[in-house]
Amino acid sequence: MIISRGVALVTGAAQGIGRTIALRLADDGFDVAVNDIPSKAASLARVAEDIQTKGRASSVHLLDVTVEEQVEKMVADVVAAHGGLDVMVANAGVAKWASILDTSTDEWDRMMTINGRGTFLCYKYAGMQMIKQGRGGRIIGASSVAGKAGCAGLSAYCASKFAVRGLTQAAALEFGSHNITVNAYAPGAIESDMMNALASESHKYTGKPPEMYLAAQENAAAIKRLGTAEEVANLVSFIASEASQFITGQSISVNGGMYFD
Repeated sequence: MIISRGVALVTGAAQGIGRTIALRLADDGFDVAVNDIPSKAASLARVAEDIQTKGRASSVHLLDVTVEEQVEKMVADVVAAHGGLDVMVANAGVAKWASILDTSTDEWDRMMTINGRGTFLCYKYAGMQMIKQGRGGRIIGASSVAGKAGCAGLSAYCASKFAVRGLTQAAALEFGSHNITVNAYAPGAIESDMMNALASESHKYTGKPPEMYLAAQENAAAIKRLGTAEEVANLVSFIASEASQFITGQSISVNGGMYFD
């Protein structure tokens, strides 16, 4: 039997970056619990099967990360299934293109609730569990290049991703004495369903075809291309490892040179 490096939980893992992170952590030797909303049950089940094919244990947790009782139960269920929690990756998030003038209060609240409150709840209950265990841990959130520099047309998304950066810094200070590091990854333009959706929505505001939006994202990067989910997962793999033990409170860019810290 292969010895596990620990137990990881990845939210928003049914597709895209979350799925890729979950599979990478399994490759790294973690047992990986995966989460997404109930409408993505079939896709999430396939992710769990892929993790098990790699020789690692997995479990599926269908719930809304914005609901406190559900997040609390998710962490408890992961611990019951796998014996603990060592890495929390609060990846779940949404984005929508809209100018400030066209953003409704409902859409603002939706963005802040999923991207902000959802991340907060994952940090909170993962932190509680890791402190209780007394063996340290890694808490990792999803920020964005849009959490470091404002982007026209993405006001609510930007605000929510700036919030993740502030939360990450505060949590790092609060949890550091327990040997728990808290960091975030901040991707630039990544090949994904989310990026394609933003490109499609951009036409309503720019009057230009989606291909021009994607080309602009490529040109904004120093290396002149979009990133891949695997390149984001490479960073998360490092943050989750013992090699990152002296790094905390950081939102680390993985953006091809689109923005320099």
